Amino acid sequence: MYFQHSAGIWRDFPALAPGVLYAEGITSQAEVRVDAFAAAAKARLADGPEGERPEIQAWRRAFTQMGLKPTQYRCASESLLRRFRKEGSLPRLHPLVDLCNAVSLAFATPVAVFDAAKVAWPLEVRYAAGDEDYLTFGGDTEHPLPGEVIFADQAGRAHARRWTNRQSGLSGVRDSTAAVLIVAEALHEEAASDARELTATLTAELGAFWSVTPSAALLTPNEPGFTFGVPAQLRQASYARPVTPGS
Repeated sequence: MYFQHSAGIWRDFPALAPGVLYAEGITSQAEVRVDAFAAAAKARLADGPEGERPEIQAWRRAFTQMGLKPTQYRCASESLLRRFRKEGSLPRLHPLVDLCNAVSLAFATPVAVFDAAKVAWPLEVRYAAGDEDYLTFGGDTEHPLPGEVIFADQAGRAHARRWTNRQSGLSGVRDSTAAVLIVAEALHEEAASDARELTATLTAELGAFWSVTPSAALLTPNEPGFTFGVPAQLRQASYARPVTPGS
């Protein structure tokens, strides 16, 4: 299996810093603890609303560059922070989703989680042609606009629309999910270091709550791809720099 951002995305958003993880052995029975991440988010919001955070401002600029009104279409982390600020908590959905949402809150960075079994690999973040299918969580099928940034698989299915705005119901995590791809993307000035810390944090948390050791990497224009879910001897070592906690 393989994941990457297209050359066009790297060209147009050179500040992009993605951290990616692949994990197997996920179950819905784990009991995750997210209080520390919620406390970190609360401390961030005490300094001002989410829209003032450099992480969020960078995504707002990206949405404007994509021709979207950033207060109408928000990146996922801004939507989570906005809801958390108003309600004081987030609803519990699935242990892995709850963990990733909490980490997204703490880092003010979008974190997407895809059920690996629902993707026709490879998966690429690219500009839409306009003929891709996108399944909403309500069961409706939409077609992204030409030029819209999407997560597209080999079968022409969009697993996220407007980049970090909305994921698809097709590959959303559910009780039967066992293997996942997690993608965190940052664009602000400290994006590279924050993506490294976020990825290492998720690696540690997955190990603590599911006793799994995920494959993880930081992607760059020179190392844009992530190969995973295959025997180690078959992986192309040149694809991406691995990440370990504390690195």
